[in-house]
Amino acid sequence: PPANKAAPVTAKKAVPRAAPVKRAAQVNQVSPTSKSTKGASTHDGGDSGWSGQELIQIRAQLVDELKGMQVEYDELMIELNDLQMSGTDGAGDDQADAGSMTFEREQELSIAANRLDLLTQIQRAIERVDAGTYGLCESCGKPIPKARLRAFPMATLDVVCKQREERR
Repeated sequence: PPANKAAPVTAKKAVPRAAPVKRAAQVNQVSPTSKSTKGASTHDGGDSGWSGQELIQIRAQLVDELKGMQVEYDELMIELNDLQMSGTDGAGDDQADAGSMTFEREQELSIAANRLDLLTQIQRAIERVDAGTYGLCESCGKPIPKARLRAFPMATLDVVCKQREERR
C-alpha cells in the first residue's frame, strides 16, 4: 500500500501577546477641507500622466477611504480591547474555550495590524498627491501605469520594481 503522506507543515506567524490593548495612536488624518492640493492643482500630470483634475479626484477618493478605514480600525480596536478584557479571568473555562478565545484574539490582532498598515499606505498616497509625486515609482522614478494605480491607488512601485522587491 502507498505510504501515507504527511500534510506539509506551515509555520504560523507569531503574534505578540500583550496586556489589554490600549487605543492605538491614530494615523494622521487629513480632513477634506484641508485639501492641500498644491501638488494636485499645480501639477500638470508631468511624467506621471495624471491631470490636475484626476489628481484632485484621486485625493478625494483616498481621503474618503482613509476616513472609512479609520472608523473600521477604531471599532476593531474597541472590540479587541473588550475581547481581551473579558478573557483575562479564565475561571470556569475549559481548555477548548481558552484555545478558541486565544485563536480569536490572535485573529483580531492580525486584522488590526493589517488595517493599520492600510491606513499608513493611504496616508502616504495622499502625501504623494500633495507633493506632486503620485504615480511615480519610488524606486526608479518611472511612471506607474494608470491601470495599476486604478486597481491599487496606494501603489508606490511600478510592476518591475515590485517584482524585484518580492524576489528578495
